Amino acid sequence: MYRISELAKKVGLSRSTLLYYEKLGLITSIRGVNRYRDYSDQDVQRIRLLQQLQAGGLTLNECLECLETRVDKEKLLYRLKILDEEIIQKQNSRKLLASILGLAPMKEWHQEMEKQAPQAHFTWLKKQGFSEKQALRLKWLSKDMNEHDQYMADFEQIFEGIDFLGPGSVEDTLKAFDAIPLREGRLLDIGCGKGSSSLTLAEHSQFMVTALDNDEYSLTCLKEKADQLIKQNVPKTICASMSDLPFEKQQFDVIWAEGSAYIIGVSKALESWKQFIKPDGYLVISDLVWLTHSPDQEALDFWQENYADMSTVAERTKIMSDLGYHLVETFKLSEKAWENYLEPLKEKIEQQPSLEVKSKALFDLNRELTIHQKYLGQYGYQIFVLKIEN
Repeated sequence: MYRISELAKKVGLSRSTLLYYEKLGLITSIRGVNRYRDYSDQDVQRIRLLQQLQAGGLTLNECLECLETRVDKEKLLYRLKILDEEIIQKQNSRKLLASILGLAPMKEWHQEMEKQAPQAHFTWLKKQGFSEKQALRLKWLSKDMNEHDQYMADFEQIFEGIDFLGPGSVEDTLKAFDAIPLREGRLLDIGCGKGSSSLTLAEHSQFMVTALDNDEYSLTCLKEKADQLIKQNVPKTICASMSDLPFEKQQFDVIWAEGSAYIIGVSKALESWKQFIKPDGYLVISDLVWLTHSPDQEALDFWQENYADMSTVAERTKIMSDLGYHLVETFKLSEKAWENYLEPLKEKIEQQPSLEVKSKALFDLNRELTIHQKYLGQYGYQIFVLKIEN
């Protein structure tokens, strides 16, 4: 027999807890002639079983039912489901902590956060010491804050000397430009990269072109090309954020954004850039869209991972209309535009023996090339020429 203090020590519970268990009928004491509570070894065993049931997620009342009556399988199956969910949550929490400490990859977590809470994710990255430029590149390229620096070093090595950072061509730029009746004014090229569209627009129009990007190196490349190609009407370059444009309202007749609006989200770009366009002004953007309603699963999985907001032309057009834009023209980017991007990239990758086989940037770009080779046509870039509705 055990006194209550002895039982408490043996099972690792407090005296008050044992008294509560006795009140619920989980254990039963015997009063001796001295009126002290005495407990048997059977009570010890019941408490041991009770502790195991509680560890399985059962409440005290459910534990009592299991001890006194037949097991309710439906109730236990429900508790099992809850316990499985809790285990998954704990595992995810552990993964997160391990990732932040650099003990595990962060890619899956970054991708999940980008789907569930993109703005909060972006804000958190900046609080970890990343600049806006680094945070955006982390979101869209490296997807791992612990390996970001090496990833971007490899990525920039591969793209060094390549003019097109995405699909594009002079012909497609001019085709979109021809849909605009204006022939002079002020034009802002957002996310201009190395300046392919900026230089084309400056060379073939009377517009005063301002080229904006958050990468100073790309703007330097643009300036060098301008010095070689254009003697007059050289684009003005500004290194700034596309999500916080340093301009006055209604300053531009046209805003141009080939392949860049996705960086902050197409809907956000349409909404936030509108204030900088003059009445009856124009916005030209291109975006990656689905060209089929039944893409192959491999292509769907790839773009769900890399551009979850990707939609169809009809869905994009509706959003544009809802935000106060009139669709003037839309067309699919040409095969030549894709060749201008893919062919130099393939050649450059073949010339990278110095990169380690384990380079994640190289792996991701090779994977992208494989997807394009197999499924390009199920998706593509679409140019939208939009006019502000008054």
